[in-house]
Amino acid sequence: MSTGPATSASPRQRAASVPDGWLTVEDHLESILRGIGPLEPYDQPVVESLGLPLHADLVAPIALPRFTTAAVDGYAVQAGDLAGASLGEPVTLPVVGEVHAGSDRPFAMSPGTAVKVAAGALLPRGADTVVHRADTDGGNARVAVRRAARAGDHVRPLGGDVEQGSVVLPAGTVLGPREIGLVASLGLPRVSARPRPRVVVISTGSELREPGTHLDFDSVNDGNSFMLSAAIRTAGAIAYRVGTVPDDPKTFRRVLSDQLVRADLVVTTGGIGAGEREVVRQTLNAVDSVRFSRVAMDPGAEQGFGRVFDEQTPIITLPADPVAAHTSFEVFVLPAIRRLMGRTPYRRPMVHAVLASNLEVPAGRRQYVQAVFEVTHRGAKVTPT
Repeated sequence: MSTGPATSASPRQRAASVPDGWLTVEDHLESILRGIGPLEPYDQPVVESLGLPLHADLVAPIALPRFTTAAVDGYAVQAGDLAGASLGEPVTLPVVGEVHAGSDRPFAMSPGTAVKVAAGALLPRGADTVVHRADTDGGNARVAVRRAARAGDHVRPLGGDVEQGSVVLPAGTVLGPREIGLVASLGLPRVSARPRPRVVVISTGSELREPGTHLDFDSVNDGNSFMLSAAIRTAGAIAYRVGTVPDDPKTFRRVLSDQLVRADLVVTTGGIGAGEREVVRQTLNAVDSVRFSRVAMDPGAEQGFGRVFDEQTPIITLPADPVAAHTSFEVFVLPAIRRLMGRTPYRRPMVHAVLASNLEVPAGRRQYVQAVFEVTHRGAKVTPT
């Protein structure tokens, strides 16, 4: 299930129809991205760098393989010694030694001989090919080879995968399992990357309760802070879930101030409407750099962004409605997290699909709907749910 825009109007058309005093989605997102910069990079343990983008090009300090090796279990030989070998007329060679992966000394061989080798073993000097064990009788003192070979067969040459001094991963590459394995194979215990952003999540509302605690007749379980924390972790950041804060400006200000020591970004949910008990708006209205806006989107029209207190920590304020909060995360918070990480593009990739049923789109707003996305033999399709 995914969310996405239900209209195909151009940004210019959307901007033209936005109500007076409202922002377009693009305007609000641009203000967030403009107000947030990438975190400073530093060398991090490669094992902890999953999902992080490289800050600089990664140059191979060594070649891979570091030496010419056997690619299969078999026998190292000279290809010329096997001319005419076949199943009916095998060529028999004396086996003069055996080399395993990790052998601590090189092995030399003469023409007209064979050396038993394991996959990954250093290719003996004098050999130019490896015969797969399946093409022999598997002998120990002498081996009968049942097919001819060409020089280079089943051989991994020095630098065949990675040349020393080459750029193996350009700056901006997001490190996945394969990339991390490559970095470790190059002997690099650390990489230069921007750290995972630390995102503090604060859910406001006197009616909210922690799951598993007693519910009064007018109270509800807090789901937003859990949902947002999970989404933040999925985005590759670190989530610090504070829990619920009542509709009391002094309490909210104290909690917010206390959390800034561990925050690169603060995300709040609730308390930004026009009512009398909108604790986030009441508290931050006095902060000149925080701007509350109505954004031409549905759900999630009420939004806010700015920097708070002496630390000038960026804060994104989201609506209380769970669907609006999740939609707002995808549209605004996820790009902000990627911006802090130095990842591009900031948004998820967009695809074109056929809408399975009609939608009524509010005039002047971009609508986001929950839908099932599927790819059939006729192409991509989305079905609103």
